[in-house]
Amino acid sequence: MAQAKSAQFTVGKLDAGMAGLLTDDYQLIEFPAVLLPKGVVLGSVVNINVDRDREAEKRQRCEFRELQEHILLEFGTKQPKVPVIRIGHTTQTWAIIEWEPLDLASAELRSLHLYRDGQRMMQAMPSTPETANSIRAVKTTGLDVDHEYEFKIEMRTSAGVFFSNTVTTRTHKLDNLVGVCVCFGECDSQEEIENLKETVKRIGASWTDQVSLSATHFITRFKTGSDYESALHFNIPVVKPDWLLACEANGKLQPAIKFYV
Repeated sequence: MAQAKSAQFTVGKLDAGMAGLLTDDYQLIEFPAVLLPKGVVLGSVVNINVDRDREAEKRQRCEFRELQEHILLEFGTKQPKVPVIRIGHTTQTWAIIEWEPLDLASAELRSLHLYRDGQRMMQAMPSTPETANSIRAVKTTGLDVDHEYEFKIEMRTSAGVFFSNTVTTRTHKLDNLVGVCVCFGECDSQEEIENLKETVKRIGASWTDQVSLSATHFITRFKTGSDYESALHFNIPVVKPDWLLACEANGKLQPAIKFYV
């Protein structure tokens, strides 16, 4: 400590936690009464010493610089990364757009938007980073058969707007059944399911053991089971095995409406 200075005052007023102190030349200053010695009353004479603590100043400046550097590093140098997307699955009338986990740095997610051929779609998208990084995919429907589309994602954040890479896909022709991906529910027997799987192989399609966004049809004979409920939740057509046999017999995708369970 250095530059100590002392002054003498007379207590002229005590009110609402503040003391009015008078100098020898009758100048009045206000001083917190809590800092005065106990027993001080009107007319008491007090000496006040004022010191400059240079060590404390140096320490506070260092702490303040460290805080500034931390804020700069945390909020000034780290920027959200551009979203990276890819085509997950394509059929005759819809496509699934997938993305890598979103890296927002310290920014807040304002909204996500899907663009198709340069136009922003009225597509329901995740509204929170937790949901976006959990789902990491969106299905866009209503596409034309055998048509090429370009997709990209717009990510609006508190740090600005970021556009993903652009991906291209072409919807399949009706006689191209490669995009068909079925999931099996309860049928008459396990043998029937195995025979249906052989049919899937012959037409060039695929099957999955778990109901997901990529499943195009849910094949079952009974409206029961957790997989059946999941298919309804994902809005996946629930059809009878006859639908798959009709696709093979006609050599092209058949309307599901005729085969609903």
